[in-house]
This record gives sequence, C-alpha cells and structure tokens, in this order.
Amino acid sequence: MTHDLTPDICVIGGGAGGMTVATAAAAFGVPVVLIEKDAIGGLNDNDGNIAPAALFAASERAAVLRGAPRFGFATARCGVDLAAIGARVREVVDAAAADDRRERFAALGIRIVAGQARFQDADTVTVDDVAIRARRYVIATGAAPAVPALPGLADTPHFTSASLLDLAVCPRHLIVIGAGSTGLAYAQAFRRFGAAVTVLETAVPLAGDDAECAAIVLDALERDGIVLRAGIDIRAVRRVLARIEIDIVSAAGAETVTGSHLLVAAGHRPKVEDLDLDAAGVRYGPRGIVVDKALRTSNRRVYAVGDVTVGQKATHLAQYQAELVVRHALFRQRVAVDRRVVPAVTYTNPQLAQVGFLEDEARGHAGTIRVLRWPYRANGRALAERATNGHIKIITDRHGTILGATIVGPEASESITPFALAVGQRLNIEAFAGLVAPFPTYGDVGKRAAMAYFMRGLTSSRVRRIIGRLRRSG
Repeated sequence: MTHDLTPDICVIGGGAGGMTVATAAAAFGVPVVLIEKDAIGGLNDNDGNIAPAALFAASERAAVLRGAPRFGFATARCGVDLAAIGARVREVVDAAAADDRRERFAALGIRIVAGQARFQDADTVTVDDVAIRARRYVIATGAAPAVPALPGLADTPHFTSASLLDLAVCPRHLIVIGAGSTGLAYAQAFRRFGAAVTVLETAVPLAGDDAECAAIVLDALERDGIVLRAGIDIRAVRRVLARIEIDIVSAAGAETVTGSHLLVAAGHRPKVEDLDLDAAGVRYGPRGIVVDKALRTSNRRVYAVGDVTVGQKATHLAQYQAELVVRHALFRQRVAVDRRVVPAVTYTNPQLAQVGFLEDEARGHAGTIRVLRWPYRANGRALAERATNGHIKIITDRHGTILGATIVGPEASESITPFALAVGQRLNIEAFAGLVAPFPTYGDVGKRAAMAYFMRGLTSSRVRRIIGRLRRSG
C-alpha cells in the first residue's frame, strides 16, 4: 500500500468538533483530509442535538395546549400523534443538515474520505486501500449511548437516546434507567405526550449539578407525575409477554417495577473501537481518550476533541476544544482547556443551566464568597408567562469577580450565555448591575441579582451619612 495522501491535518470524524477543525484549517489554506464513515455533521443521528431538541419542542407545545385554561382558554383534550411528531423531527434534522453536505466541504478544499479509519502506526492512518500520512491528526469520532451490563438487559427489548425517536406510538408506561440530564429530559417529554413514566437511578439524580437548583427540577418533574426512584440497586431486567419487568432493591426492600417500554439513558461510551489506537501509541480507557490541556494525546502528533475524550460530553464543548486545537496546531499558540467557561444545560422544564464554579467549588477556590439570588416570581416576564418556578444564583469572590452562575427556570439555557462570558473574562458583578436589560424579559433576573450585591453597602450607616451630607449641601 502506498501513502497516497499527505495533508497537513487529517481529521477523523465529521461531527461538530471534526467539522470545526476541518473548516477552520481549510479556510487558512491548510491541506485537510476528513475521514467519516457516516453522515458529515452528525446531525442525521437521532442521538445528536437537533433531533432531541425538536422532540422536546413538540412536548413543550403539548404542555402549553394542556395548560391553556390557565390563560383563560377553554380547550379540548390534547391528542398526540407520535408518528407525525417523528416526521417533523426528521424534517428539522434534514433542514439543519443542509449545510453539512459532503459537496460543501469538498468545495472548501477539504478532501473527504468515506470509511473506517485505522491507525497503521504512529504516523499513518488507513481507510480501506487509502493511506494517509499527515503532519497532525485530530480524533473527533464522538460517543454512542452506553448500555450497562445489567442482568437480562441484553436479552430485553430496550431503547437508547439514539433509537427512542423512532417510536411511532406513545408508550403506555415508559421506564427510564438513568436520571442524568438526558434521561430526565426524555422522561418529561414522554410524560407530556401522555405516557406514565418511572425513572430509576442507582445514585443521585443530576449529581453533577448544583444540589439546591437540581432539587427544583426534580420537584417539578414529580409534580408532572413522573415517579423518580433514586438510590436503588437494579438486580434484573426481563421481558414477560408484552411487559418489561425490572427487579430493584431500595431501603424499603425488594420490589418489581413494571412498564411497557424501556429507555436506557446511562451515559455514553467513546467511539474508539476499530481505530487501532494502540498501534498509534494513543492512551485511552473506558471513559475515552486521555488528553492534556492542549488536547494532545500521548502521541504528540495526535489530538482528540469532543465526546471521544475523557470528561463532559457536549457539542459546544467539542467546538470549543476544536478551536483550541486549530490555534495550537496551526499557530503554535499556548492554549489550555478551561472547562469553567463551558455551560452545562438540562433541557427539562424548568431548564437547569450552569457555568463556572458551583458553590462548594467556589469556596475551595476563593475562600470567602458571596451568593446572590433573584427569584423568577419577582420577574415581570415570568409572571406574564406563568412560569415563576426557579431562580438565578450568582457566585462571586469577596471582590465581586463572578466565579459561577446557576439558573433554574424558563429559558435558562439562553440566560446563562452572558454569564459564560463573565466567567471567561473574569468580569465583576458591577458589569451586570449596570446592565440595561429590556423589560419584561427573563434576562432581567441577572441584573436584579447583581444589584443585590451592592444593597448591603448602600444601607450601611456610613453611606447613609454621606447621602445625608450631599442632600443638605445642595
């Protein structure tokens, strides 16, 4: 076999991270080869971001219709056609993928190679009868839903987040294994479509989130009618006729949970199989490829970005990491991944979004901190929308530098963005206190919380004396 392609950069995987690297490098005139065995962009996969977002949007409309009487409307019972919803989801995915056609990337000068990439050695990647010897490699193959080794699960029909959207009929009773952000979002969506839903979690639901704010989400889900069983042990899974049965053990003893359908939402596994990483000297484990702060692997010519690496899984994190790789590989800039600036979002209702340090982390980092809050029940837009459940929580150091923020409430995923900027740029809380926010908007809660930072000083006796002197002087 001859080494017939010698680009500067070879990107393995055409998802969000891989596309970002390839298009940026091509824009600078760098020869790029992109290897992908499936769809460019990853958008045609149900487990991507666009398809679940479209499904959740449909469930939100179902909730709005059922809640119309709260706004003075008399409505009939809301019926759900899951097949029609699925068709709409596919339309959205196709529209979002329109800019990710292979022809577009070829027009940018990116050489597309279709097939399974394998490392032949530390310097060479092969795809069938094509050999690529690049100066730098970027692995961006992503992750797939993980299926835990529970007794009987392999022999029991079940869905993952990648296959659940193919359902044409709403389940009578959906059992969800996993109470992370993905499992809870799907649980609420199908509850709003009319399914009974039980969620099983062996540990703590939303364990990586702010516990105070996560509790608000969990309470809202239970009020929606979702049965949440946490801290249990799953002993066996089986199918009995048309039923799914799961044996669990909790502090209350042993019992069997019965449903009609099963969703396994127990995280993701990195797609490292078939890459022959050992041949390249790339270190990896069950949680993904190990990288340093500059996203380099144990093979210094090979980078890895996105879900295939150890740590948080998110499309926007993959894009951020890809931008750092471009700066490091092409311009030799010193870069370091700062996960504090990457927001994490749970797309339930209310939404949960956070960026930067959590409260306990902030205390360990800065010692003395200030925790500022403002409730949605005091926000004009939330009152108008009857969406007052939740609040904003901003954490600063003793000088007012913003260390982190958590928002639980309506459109938290949108409102967290300026706080991601604040954490990254180390802005002071006074920047938000002086913000002129349109009214009424949800974003006003950030300004109100920021103003609370200064209220303690404004009510001190010293400030009152100064104000009194100024009043008398003129």
